[in-house]
Amino acid sequence: MGDFLYKCVDCGKEFTSGKIHYLCNECSKNIKPEKPPLGVLKTIYNYNSISKSFIQLKKNDFIELSPIANSKNLPNLRIGKTPLYSLKSLNNRKLPFDLFLKDDSQNPTFSFKDRASAIVSAYAKEHNINTIITASTGNAGSSLAGICAANGQKAIVMVPEDAPVAKLTQIIMYGAAIVPVRGNYDDAFDLSVRATEKFGIYNRNTAFNPLTVEGKKSVSFEMFDQLDLNLPDRIFVPVGDGVIISGVYKGFEDLLMLGIIDRMPVIVAIQASGSDNLTRNLATTDFQINKGKTIADSIAVNIPRNFFMAKQFIHRYNGESVTVTDNQIFDASVTLSRNTGLFAEPAAAAAFAGFLKYWEESRLNQESKNVVLLTGSGLKDINAVKSIVKIPRAIEPDINELMKFLKL
Repeated sequence: MGDFLYKCVDCGKEFTSGKIHYLCNECSKNIKPEKPPLGVLKTIYNYNSISKSFIQLKKNDFIELSPIANSKNLPNLRIGKTPLYSLKSLNNRKLPFDLFLKDDSQNPTFSFKDRASAIVSAYAKEHNINTIITASTGNAGSSLAGICAANGQKAIVMVPEDAPVAKLTQIIMYGAAIVPVRGNYDDAFDLSVRATEKFGIYNRNTAFNPLTVEGKKSVSFEMFDQLDLNLPDRIFVPVGDGVIISGVYKGFEDLLMLGIIDRMPVIVAIQASGSDNLTRNLATTDFQINKGKTIADSIAVNIPRNFFMAKQFIHRYNGESVTVTDNQIFDASVTLSRNTGLFAEPAAAAAFAGFLKYWEESRLNQESKNVVLLTGSGLKDINAVKSIVKIPRAIEPDINELMKFLKL
């Protein structure tokens, strides 16, 4: 474990790592209804005391850039270390640039969220905490449930009542206590926080718990390693609460602080146009909510809980943003599946839709290196694509029937 502290992204107040911290105790007093929370904490390491050798960091599994003391406290599952696929063509068109797909559906519960859940679970284990609570639209909840099952812990998961059945099924099968909440994700989130305040249950909630960003940043270390210690030019990231994109930024920022890299990749925040509450407010001072809908439920968030940290990262490192429609997400999902064999859930397909939009608008330089972050499996929410999935009628087990069917 590296020497670290917590720092409020709003007022700059610092907190020691010797006890559990969620939000800054001063800034969080000023949180207003239907506004993103103030006082989110960022984990800062003593970079001068950390080895400058990237090879040594790799041998230590990045433990020096982690809030946990021993990687043995992580669940005995393969978390992270997901494939980075290279794609040379799309729809029979040769690509004039390098395209890589980081497939985080290969995590144990089939989503990117396992990275955060694993760190939170390990931290809890090191501090003799056996029960963890979270709010989720599905992925974070199924992730926490699975990780806790592997690590001998109890999970309590609060979900909006309309969360996808596949994700709810995972939560139940992993043995977690599932609590459907009448309302949306934000209602479930607020109730879980009140439970933490009243009962003292350790909370995994995205952004509320600063360690979630620390778990998700591991994807940046992996991409850098998988690209032979080279940086991509652009990374396309699906955005809801703002924690995944903050994690991607934080990983590369840690490497910047260590002098291992000398620049930040351009990170593109992709949101669904029906729920663009982070990107639409990047240039404003008065946060306004778009209460629209999108098929990409994993990134459908009215109040982005990590808005201010994500906004700071995007502005500081000249990030970019783009919105995509549900139709573009559908089309991207089909294109991705039929060209690569990767079936991504709508939120992950949104990132690929953002990449396609950049390509169509000629915004990608030739010979540039581009990474699309695929954050979850399409099997998480098959209802989202049922309108484009047509199951043929059954035929008789007869060769002539088969010839007619296949038009041979």
